[in-house]
Amino acid sequence: MSTGEQAGTPADNRGGLLAGRKLWIPEMGRGSSIAFAAAFRSVGIDAEICPESDQRTMELGGRHTSGEECLPAKITLGNFLKVTEQPGFAPERTAFFMTTADGPCRFGQYAPYITGVLKDLKLDQVTVFSPSSRDGYGGIGVHARELMRTALRGLVCADVLRAMVHRTRPYEATRGDADRVHDGAIDAVSRVLERPGLAHKVRMQQLEAALVEARGQFRRIAANKSGDRPLIGVLGEIYCRLTPFANNTLIRKIEDLGGECVLAPLVEWVRYTNEEHQKRLRRKGLRFSKAMLGARISDYIQGRDEHRLYHVFAEELKGYEEPSIREVLEASMPYLPHTGALGEMTLSVGKAVCYYRQGCDGVVDVSPFTCMNGIVTEAVYPRVSADHDDIPIRNAYFDGARANLDRDLDVFMELARSYRGRKAARRGPGARR
Repeated sequence: MSTGEQAGTPADNRGGLLAGRKLWIPEMGRGSSIAFAAAFRSVGIDAEICPESDQRTMELGGRHTSGEECLPAKITLGNFLKVTEQPGFAPERTAFFMTTADGPCRFGQYAPYITGVLKDLKLDQVTVFSPSSRDGYGGIGVHARELMRTALRGLVCADVLRAMVHRTRPYEATRGDADRVHDGAIDAVSRVLERPGLAHKVRMQQLEAALVEARGQFRRIAANKSGDRPLIGVLGEIYCRLTPFANNTLIRKIEDLGGECVLAPLVEWVRYTNEEHQKRLRRKGLRFSKAMLGARISDYIQGRDEHRLYHVFAEELKGYEEPSIREVLEASMPYLPHTGALGEMTLSVGKAVCYYRQGCDGVVDVSPFTCMNGIVTEAVYPRVSADHDDIPIRNAYFDGARANLDRDLDVFMELARSYRGRKAARRGPGARR
């Protein structure tokens, strides 16, 4: 097989929407985006994560938004426009990755809105790439299925490494050790993900080896386990909760105030969409169909891959295990039934209940300002709290202003400590206290 014929080379994408273009991936949890970009490179698509968010991001995004858009739209647009300011930028060789969605959430309007802004700026040669299963992921090329499996593995690796940072960082003796190990591990995982032509079995073995090496490095971090840290569950809108720039480094602030956090993973959304897909097939009378068989096989393979990658850190994350998506949806039933309510609001309410059962001492729901999901969950949380020993639950909204959260979080942490002294649900085995 010649170089140009190997799996994952640019020749495979000849004629696709991304041929000859660099694909820029927006940040949504930096480790996740780095891994996601690496997966694209494995099939011959030149992909890179957008520049880190900063004040320039907000300036550029603010010029072309009215204030009615949610914060992730402003940040994403601003970072795309930062790309256009880079030396050597060529619109005809550039593509921006922006998925889309159905339903009432404003996220479904991001791609067309960004396309309109680029047109107004005379940058309409830039492609806004919104992959969809409806067109068979035609813009990706002939390796769409291979890409999706590799990308999902990368997102799982990023989730588990992020969980290890939150498990380790509050106790590190030297500030910065956990972040340093995490960044090195993400680089190692990305080097595996980006290699073209690897069999799935071989790639999985190499990913496990990279995680085993990261596990050893995390274990060698000097830790100070003195003190009594409340455990805070963090959930909410997926972009804001995963992106420290968008949430004003909320998790770091909670850690500085004496807490430890557990964060809802990105892959939770993948599990949810798989479950919803099967639910729609059942409603259409396709319970026993080729489509359902394919969906269940895909779900099984994804679940098996996820289990293998998480298992590397089974000892470290004992007591922090993620509930199944069905457990989360079942927990939401008395408040926002998944049979009628959809999306992040249902997941957030169900996850808040699961965090209570896990023994968390408080819950923070992170959302962009005016986010429908946050507004709905805020109306429901008083009942959730009342039904679960009055566990403290706080909604935190973000609009890009560098507001000082310290005072509000300080009060919240005192409530969490008070709750911890009287709560009925205790931490399971493996908890660090």
